This record gives sequence, structure tokens and C-alpha cells, in this order.
Amino acid sequence: MAFETRKTLSRRGFLAGTAAAIGLPAAAQDVDGAGSVLLEKDVKTSVRRNISSFRSLDWRPYFSNLNNGAVLVDISSRALHFWSPDGQTYKLYPSSVPLSEELTRRGRTKVVRKIVGPDWRPTPSMLKRNPEWPSYIPPGPDNPLGTHALYLGWTYYRIHGTHDTRKIGRKSSNGCIGLYNEHIAELFSLTKVGTQVLLI
Repeated sequence: MAFETRKTLSRRGFLAGTAAAIGLPAAAQDVDGAGSVLLEKDVKTSVRRNISSFRSLDWRPYFSNLNNGAVLVDISSRALHFWSPDGQTYKLYPSSVPLSEELTRRGRTKVVRKIVGPDWRPTPSMLKRNPEWPSYIPPGPDNPLGTHALYLGWTYYRIHGTHDTRKIGRKSSNGCIGLYNEHIAELFSLTKVGTQVLLI
């Protein structure tokens, strides 16, 4: 009889039981409600695809200091790391990364502008590749930049949210780094104009 119980235990039941056992908030334990979307999405699209590389690593030696805070994007593991200026706050977020090496930019830059509710205009090269795309999308649920955007010192490059959560944990962008909207909102509140950014 115990064998039959084990055999019929669903993945959702296992996740709910595990969440309850480790003391996750009730919203994360709710496998039949809205909480299941986030829990399942995190497991399926970010963690499972990056199980060997999506982990907390100390990249601070890549920075001579943490003045204004520091953001490091690891393209290979599709993860964004943040440290506060005092080094006491560390955050790790799953991210989307560029589709190809040709669209990927690496190196040092900084946050030069922060926008809540960004609008979006495809770059000339995007329009050349996709002439059917609109030339402008205002802020809102159809906007590919999501709810918040950190504009970088490189033209056309941003760290931004996305309403299309399937993109997170994948090679899916035309050059930018994408985060879940709730994660970009948190990162937005932690960063400032001048926060250093390193893409490796």
C-alpha cells in the first residue's frame, strides 16, 4: 500500500510538501493557486535548465571596489549578481541573455538611466531583421522591456523586466538582459545611476 501511495504522489504534491517542510511562505506553498505559477516556473525554466551553473558565486574580486554597488551578469549561467556598496546585500537573479554570440556584448559599463514604465523602440538592426515589427511600443503589458529598465552606458543595451516569463533562463534576447518583473523592480530599487555593471 505504501508503494501505491508513493507511486501516485504527484510532482505538485511533492513540491507543496517540501515547501511546507522547509517553511516557505504560504503563497509559495499554494500549488493550486497563483503561487504554483512562480514555483513551477522557477523550477522548470531557470533552475532545471541551469542546474549545474546557476549558483551563488563570489564574483567580487572582479571589481576593485563596490562603490555605487555592482552588477555582474554571467552570460554562461544566465544569472545576474548584485552587491550593495557596503557588501552586505547580495542578490542572485535568473536572467535571459542574448540569442547569439553576435548579439552579446561583454565588458564594463554602468547604469546611466533608470526608467519605471519604459517605452520601447526596436533598434535599426532589429527592424532590418524583423521588418514586420512595430517601430514603437508604449509602456504596458505588450512592452518587451517589462515594468522597469536600467539603461546602460552602451547604446541600445539594458537590463529590464519582461512580461514574457518564458524567456527567463534562456537565450532569448536581442542583446539585453531580462529579469522577471518582480526581480527587476527589486534590482531597480537597489541600484542607482552610476552602479557599475560587468557582463562576462
